[in-house]
Amino acid sequence: MNKSIKALTLACLCLAGTSCGMKNNADVDTCLRYQYPNILNISVTPEHNMRRVGCFTDAGSWMGFTIPEKDKWINGFCGPFSIDNRVWFAKSAVSVNIDGTEMTPDSISYFPGEIYMTANSENGSIEQRMFFVSANTALLNIKNNTGNKFSITGKDWNKDVTLKKSNNIITASHTNGETVQITLPQDFEVIDNDSNYTATSNSSNTYVAISFYASENELMSGEQKAIALLNNPEPAIKKNNARWEGYLSKIIRNDMKHEYNRIAAKSVVTLISNWRTHREGLLHDGVIPSHAVNYFIGFWAWDSWRFSAALARFEPELAKNNIRAMFDYQLPDGMIIDCIYTDPKENNARDSKPPLVCWAVDEILEFNNDTAFVKEMYPQLLSYYKWWFNKRDHNKNGMCEFGCTDGTLEAAGWESGMDNAIRFDNCKMLKNADDAWSFDQESVDLNAYLAYECKLLKKFADITGYEFDGPDYSNQVADYFFNEDMGFFCDRKLPDGKFVQEAACEGYTPFWTEIASKEQMEKALVMLTDTAKFSTYIPFPTAAADNPKCSPNGYWRGPIWLDQTYQAIKGLRNYGYSELADKYTMQVFDRCEGLTGTSPIHENYGTHTGKCLQAPHFSWSASHLLMLYEDFGK
Repeated sequence: MNKSIKALTLACLCLAGTSCGMKNNADVDTCLRYQYPNILNISVTPEHNMRRVGCFTDAGSWMGFTIPEKDKWINGFCGPFSIDNRVWFAKSAVSVNIDGTEMTPDSISYFPGEIYMTANSENGSIEQRMFFVSANTALLNIKNNTGNKFSITGKDWNKDVTLKKSNNIITASHTNGETVQITLPQDFEVIDNDSNYTATSNSSNTYVAISFYASENELMSGEQKAIALLNNPEPAIKKNNARWEGYLSKIIRNDMKHEYNRIAAKSVVTLISNWRTHREGLLHDGVIPSHAVNYFIGFWAWDSWRFSAALARFEPELAKNNIRAMFDYQLPDGMIIDCIYTDPKENNARDSKPPLVCWAVDEILEFNNDTAFVKEMYPQLLSYYKWWFNKRDHNKNGMCEFGCTDGTLEAAGWESGMDNAIRFDNCKMLKNADDAWSFDQESVDLNAYLAYECKLLKKFADITGYEFDGPDYSNQVADYFFNEDMGFFCDRKLPDGKFVQEAACEGYTPFWTEIASKEQMEKALVMLTDTAKFSTYIPFPTAAADNPKCSPNGYWRGPIWLDQTYQAIKGLRNYGYSELADKYTMQVFDRCEGLTGTSPIHENYGTHTGKCLQAPHFSWSASHLLMLYEDFGK
């Protein structure tokens, strides 16, 4: 750790007496969260119409904050921002001033679970740090090093926000029904008018609570909690520090170089920043794909399975609730619907998503020995497994197809999770029942996943005492989908069973689920290591790179999706090619743009460039980076 970062870190620690136990410079290096300054660049001075933005948020909160840009400086953290409704309550609801003196930015940083800034004036410096103590409330610590009075005020409130003052509480109500409350210590002198407030204090070290409520009931129960927090902030500070130290200590490896540890820390930050607490139609806490993009503010099925598998390692209760949230909407026939939102009218029940939930439950079991959760979920897991064979096996041969409830190609593509994949270009729909349609194509990845789910359901049955009475075609899948002429796994068309000869990422799945034979791996290795096909600059794209239909910006038609890259690398490791797996992992870590720096983790990456493509702050990619990190060198 260089001297400037260490000085900044020590300043942060002194503000609130962290529970990491730091006493001197040497001890700073033992507190994991402070070894990763500037983990993400979230410097944005917002305009009110700015809806796509990454921010600092934690503990399941539906509000977030950014750090102001140095050339558009506001001496306060920007926001809060409503993550669900994409509304900025203010440019900065709490900004700090010294008698109107202009403040010049000095240092800013985003540590895991905490943001920090310091600014100077001719009279001295003001230091601010913020962290979340709950899903409702962020605690702001202000350290005044000037020896003078300071004041705080709001900057550029949203035109749809109405302010009211009651004692030392400022309530900012938005017309959408959401409310922000600023709770100030009793030693502040607070004045207000219809459009703003000003609060003044002599304190050299003080706290302000910024709370966010989605309903009147939340508001009523939260007011007294915020007052109590300011009267005794230390327990909440220690709890926050212990939580983040716990996250990182469960993940970070002592045998990895710092740059790779930084990727792991950033992955944890990404997952936790996308944690949303239960609200309205979301009946349990869960993780959204990306808080930075408005169309990803909900829970998706196979996304949730992936997030839970990663969270099992360091936040198991969230991992479990993430699964429960999707099963809250399980249909009577066993179907798990595609995605759910705070407003259930927006839920999509036209399709499901690839079945990976037993894998997620098994990760929770393996990392936490949580047999009670397995027993809780087993009947619903089995029902979902059976649903695939009841509603997505057109010719009843035991090999399933992706499909939908409404007969549309669009929804069937969504069910595959690979919306516009090349392999589906010539698909048609087949009717199975009034509420069930299939592609005229049996998919290798779907059936490899089902084979894995079958294996795990049998394992769970032994643990729980339940009976597994589902269909089992596991031992037929690999040979059925292996194209001997190509030396790779492919989908097959109905009714004639011809192979869909479009080599792509679905062919990695049998190696990840370990249903392929060693001989099949040896044959497939020719394509997997071919630099013209799959051994690209970033390895294992979603389509063979030499396919004329492959598009470097084609969503599922060529770019890198890290779940698929992970499955290919894990597949190599499963069959004894560990050195090759490590080589490809390093290519991901070293070549994907910004992973070791301050850029957010993205939805997908350029196959030949490593450039960031779609949505930033993406949970899916973070989950699989953690798994690649965990497996490296093993």
